[in-house]
Amino acid sequence: MNKSLKILPAIALGLVVFVTSCQQPEEKVAFIVNESAIARLDSTLQSYVNTGNVAGISALIFEKDQEVYFNAFGFANQEKQIPMDRNTIVQIYSMTKPITGTALMTLWEEGKFQLDDPLEKYAPEFANMKVYQGVDEKGEMILVDADRPVTIRDITRHTAGFPNRNDIPGLSELMAKKDARSFENTLTQMAEKIGSTPLWFQPGTQWEYGQSVDVQAFLVERISGIPYGEYVQDHVLGPLKMNNTRYVVPSEDLNRFSAAYQRTAEGELTQMPDSSAHAFNLKKWPLTPGGFGLTSTLDDYMTFARMLVRKGEINGTQILKPETIELMATNHLPDSVTVRSWLPSKGRVGFGIDFAVRTDPPATVEEMNGIVGEFFWDGAASTLFWVDPKNELVAVLFVQLFPYDGIGLHKNFRDAVYGKITVKPTQ
Repeated sequence: MNKSLKILPAIALGLVVFVTSCQQPEEKVAFIVNESAIARLDSTLQSYVNTGNVAGISALIFEKDQEVYFNAFGFANQEKQIPMDRNTIVQIYSMTKPITGTALMTLWEEGKFQLDDPLEKYAPEFANMKVYQGVDEKGEMILVDADRPVTIRDITRHTAGFPNRNDIPGLSELMAKKDARSFENTLTQMAEKIGSTPLWFQPGTQWEYGQSVDVQAFLVERISGIPYGEYVQDHVLGPLKMNNTRYVVPSEDLNRFSAAYQRTAEGELTQMPDSSAHAFNLKKWPLTPGGFGLTSTLDDYMTFARMLVRKGEINGTQILKPETIELMATNHLPDSVTVRSWLPSKGRVGFGIDFAVRTDPPATVEEMNGIVGEFFWDGAASTLFWVDPKNELVAVLFVQLFPYDGIGLHKNFRDAVYGKITVKPTQ
């Protein structure tokens, strides 16, 4: 009996060793952002500061729900020698748009509208739209009836036909006179002015970036009965605890608000006066646009991006359902929409609900790098973010540079993350 008891631990130990030795070693998860990628990222971002082509730049990347990269280089304000930092506040311009689309889709989930509903069903301001056909010998616009109403899907994918150029004879002059995006307009006043301006093309026939997402903000306000600024705060920004994402930067945070820079030549930057560059964000205006206007920090915007890659949920808060995120990240442009303005410069992409959606891999090394299925957008001051569901990777790049990315920044940043594009030879 005693002898058996003495042998038992040895047998047990032997069994443990045997079982352990039979187990397969855990497979190490491979990360896109590994040591080589980190070195590429540091070198790439630092080089733009060293060459004087940006004043300050920062980036944050999460992969498989882990922070895998952060760094900041240069100055948020060169004049005051304030370094670019993780907590720097920047103007995100059109990266406001996906936030607006998220707010809109919370109402879609509640059954308040369908994507193919006519916009005029909720907003008679957009009934009986006319379509521009050029000008006659006297310079008067030639107009025809719209073939069909503008739909809500049109305003989520930029196929509504709203003009957005300053070189359309007659139409551009009318747009300037109406000044729909004046900060002094309410969203309702803005909608009245857009709705009374002829469309540039028949709805659904072309892709043309413009005022569609500002109209989305108006639609949120109209359908919900709640001022848009309040709605987006209560349904998106507040629940995500994006406390630094705001239209107005309070005085106590102005020291964190990055200056904006104009690149005038290779290695030459001019710091823009805050009074003009920050005019929209220094006081509360009647306009609460959906297409631009928000300021944010890296961590705030990363929270939003992580919510998207996590299929609508983060930190126990569900903003949208997984199937809604999937719908937003699906290409909604039919092949019949062949005129797509500058969208092809983003790569081989279509467009979903307020995101470009990558449909095909790059065909040349010169194209914009990216993974099929990713969805993304950027901002006028050269900011960028993307969501890569395949690799569970989200990246946010902040800079305040005008004109928009004339230095290959987005291309080189993407190449630094994924490595240089390799194209398989055709058979």
